[in-house]
Amino acid sequence: MVTVVASKSITVEQFLAQYSEDNRYELIDGEVFDLEPTGPHEQVAALINRKLNVQIENLSLPYFVLQRGTLKPLGDVTAFRPDIMVVDERALSQEPLWKRESILTMGQSVKFAAEVVSSNWQNDYARKFEDYAILGIPEYWIVDHEGLGGEVFIGRPKQPTLTLCVLAKDGRYQTTTLRGDQSISSPTFPQLRITASQILNAGK
Repeated sequence: MVTVVASKSITVEQFLAQYSEDNRYELIDGEVFDLEPTGPHEQVAALINRKLNVQIENLSLPYFVLQRGTLKPLGDVTAFRPDIMVVDERALSQEPLWKRESILTMGQSVKFAAEVVSSNWQNDYARKFEDYAILGIPEYWIVDHEGLGGEVFIGRPKQPTLTLCVLAKDGRYQTTTLRGDQSISSPTFPQLRITASQILNAGK
């Protein structure tokens, strides 16, 4: 992920006016970031998308998978574009912008989020980790298929890791790091049967 060089920070309104047609960009604290998705990155995201859609269909859940929709938290200088969000259709009537644009403003509309880690891994492990918890998103996956994250997050030696973040009663994420043939136990999709390696190796 590479910061787009700009002479000054911009607002969400300015960001959407300039970048609404290109979902490869997101805004964090007034800075525009180019998500620069690689082919393997997109393969990993596509597999997650496919697996979650099967769960939604099989269980007749009132959800749908949104790829790179815009999530605008409180404030006017940040507009995230998660790689994957699972949206609760029942909450959309309360979303003020949804009828006009693919923009969500309330965490209660999002049941699940996933970020496939790219070169600027700090945003996924720190900033989004904190903001998604504050928004109340119940489940968040950090899918580090290249083992790029800091050692404090994925250990040493660094290796491909999926970090499962589940929101606890105190409003903080409880994390579990998964690798290899370890099974992913999703609270949102308890019937999902998949291992960390199946997700992490999707782009290889």
